[in-house]
Parts: sequence; structure tokens; C-alpha cells
Amino acid sequence: MLIPRVKICCIATAAEAAAAVRGGAAAVGLVSAMPSGPGPIDEALIAAIVPAVPPGVATFLLTSQTAADAIVAQQRRTGCDTLQLCDAVPADALRAVRAELPGVRLVQVVHVLDDAAVDEARAAEPLVDAILLDSGNPRLAVKQLGGTGRRHDWAVSRRVVEAVEVPVWLAGGLTPANVAEAVATVRPHGLDVCSGVRTDGRLDEAKLAALFGALPSA
Repeated sequence: MLIPRVKICCIATAAEAAAAVRGGAAAVGLVSAMPSGPGPIDEALIAAIVPAVPPGVATFLLTSQTAADAIVAQQRRTGCDTLQLCDAVPADALRAVRAELPGVRLVQVVHVLDDAAVDEARAAEPLVDAILLDSGNPRLAVKQLGGTGRRHDWAVSRRVVEAVEVPVWLAGGLTPANVAEAVATVRPHGLDVCSGVRTDGRLDEAKLAALFGALPSA
């Protein structure tokens, strides 16, 4: 079984980004304004962190925007090489973003609430570079678009992996204690971790090492 790539999310400083990379992260996540949840930082800070991330490590901009012009403008302000679209983005908007930003990877988040996640992933697949499965709830009056620390139904996530051909990232409640089970159950391309490697909101290098240490056993 291949060991998945790991994205460390909710990066708040250049020092946290450096620690994540030292620990083995293939990508770092930088959270812009969200309707709820932990981790958002100012776009100016995101733009300052991005150049400090070494080549070969992806920089994901987490955005709650759904209009093409707003998404494109955010990417251009921050310089991230990957857009993590945390809310459902209409197909025409995805096409417009692709046309405006041909070198930027698009990752559509699908929140796994029920079996409808499989159909959502299939619909997005032709328009994006990857799918990311998370445990938010965009159906609430104040949308939850990630950062919940909750584990969703990994059986549904496995069905998504089997249903699409693009890479699938798994997020939601991942910790050093359950990451091996997550990999064995879902077989994702990548893992996306935020709260599971933090203590009092700060990146905990001991937890980070424990997470990566658990991966070979998967």
C-alpha cells in the first residue's frame, strides 16, 4: 500500500510552515476568511508565508468563495499554487477559474454528510485536479466548511475513492491514533490534518512526528 501524501493545514506563521515541511509535509494549508471554524489568517500573511515554502511543497489556499472572479482575485493576491474550494463551486465558475489560472491546481471539497457525497464528487471530477473529503456541513445556516475535528463515515469516503479517477484527499478528525486505520479503510491519495497535530491551537511537533511515525504501519 502506498503511503499517502500529507498536507498540514491551518498554518498560521512561516515558522509553522517550516516545521510542517521539516516533519515531512508535502503540502501546507493556508486558510482565508471562512464563515466559521478555526485557522483563518489575513491574506497579507498568507502572501508572506507562501514564498518561504520550499519548491516541491504545495501551498493550498482554502477559500470559501464560490464566484470565479473572487476566487481568481484571492489566488492572485496570495500566490498559492493550489486552490482548495471549501464550498461547492458551480461548474461554470470552475471552468472560468481554470481558464484564468491554467497553472493553478483546483481541489474541490466535498463534505461527507451522506451517500450524496459520491454523486457530488463524480460531478466535480471532470473539472478539478483532485477531490478533498471533509466533515463540514454547508447545509447549516452558518456553514461549516472544515476545521471541525470530526471524523465522518469513511465507508462513504472509500466509495468516493473507488468512483473517481482523480486523486482524493481525506480530512476530518485525523490524528496519530487513527491515521493508519484511515489509510487502510479509505486508501486516499493524501491526508489533510489540522487539529490532530495541534495543542492549544499551535502546531505540535511531537504530534506531527507521531502522525508520520504511524504512516508506515498503514
